[in-house]
Amino acid sequence: MYKEFFGLQDTPFTLTPDPRFIVFTPSYNEVLASLYYGLENAKGLIVLTGEVGTGKTTALRWILRRLDSSVLAAYIFNPRLSIDEFYHNVTQMLGIKDWTNKAELLTELGRVLEERHRRGLRTVLIIDEAHELSEYVLEEIRLLMNFESDNAKHLQIVLTGQPELREKLNQPGLRQLKQRVALRCKMHQLPTVDEVERYVTERLLIAGSDQPNIFTPGAIDFIFQCSEGIPRQINNLCDNALLTAYAAGDSVVSRQVIEEVADNLDLLPRNETFLASQKSVEKITSSGVLTAEGREDLWNNQSRATETISKPKMPETKTAVQNGNGNGNGNGKRQNSFEDLDDEISLEIEKVGGFY
Repeated sequence: MYKEFFGLQDTPFTLTPDPRFIVFTPSYNEVLASLYYGLENAKGLIVLTGEVGTGKTTALRWILRRLDSSVLAAYIFNPRLSIDEFYHNVTQMLGIKDWTNKAELLTELGRVLEERHRRGLRTVLIIDEAHELSEYVLEEIRLLMNFESDNAKHLQIVLTGQPELREKLNQPGLRQLKQRVALRCKMHQLPTVDEVERYVTERLLIAGSDQPNIFTPGAIDFIFQCSEGIPRQINNLCDNALLTAYAAGDSVVSRQVIEEVADNLDLLPRNETFLASQKSVEKITSSGVLTAEGREDLWNNQSRATETISKPKMPETKTAVQNGNGNGNGNGKRQNSFEDLDDEISLEIEKVGGFY
């Protein structure tokens, strides 16, 4: 409805996990690099956890679209299955049909996995929402890890779920499965206002906007406070804010619009005195082990954002002011003196001019 009004070719803030709109923030880089590393090096069992709406499914679909043709992947997105239903799904996706009971199934599955490994091919089983798996199915998954040779796993398994998955794996009855986890990844929320700004801006660019500064700095700051850095919440706020601004005939989304939308969505900050700089965050850096194609996607995305984003930005009047390096990765340095801070504020005000 608002696409033409804002000059967009696509809807930038849908709630579906569309991998076309993935934004390569440092938080996302860490997860994607870890998943690629685990699959490339045949680590066996990989566990990815993260809060609701942080983008786990989007990351999985991004990876699935970029797997080499030598990789055969089975993707299960509904984990509430019995053991028979679980094996039925796995064998259907792997093209195994000639079996009538579990013994025949395991024999045929072992033969297929061994043959594919002998030919240098990979087989991957990805299970989303794995925190919903029953203990019985999780035990079957552990037994599937026994398809291996002396020096390699024949089946790679990725379990993705909410933080409850970590708690489930800590149960005494699943300690054998827990010991087989070779790699653990955690999907973090966007930790800073800068990453939220980059996320919003790049999604607008991907959607075809030639004016990525639709949201004012004040709007971005309040989006961060309301969403707590959760991408799905950001998408919901931004989509409704664009619709509200369109209805009012406003070409720019202000903080007042975000406040109205957040109130309607029941997403107003629980603590009204919340400040972005006071939120404790965990610094995340990319490990740099993406495949060539994934690395190319990453750098192309970052270069496009660096070349396009030139919006002046008012400094944050907080106790610690960060001096960002402009590449959107959040790796800035703190000011060392109040004199430097005064100079920076004066410079930024001159740049902004009559904007405010």
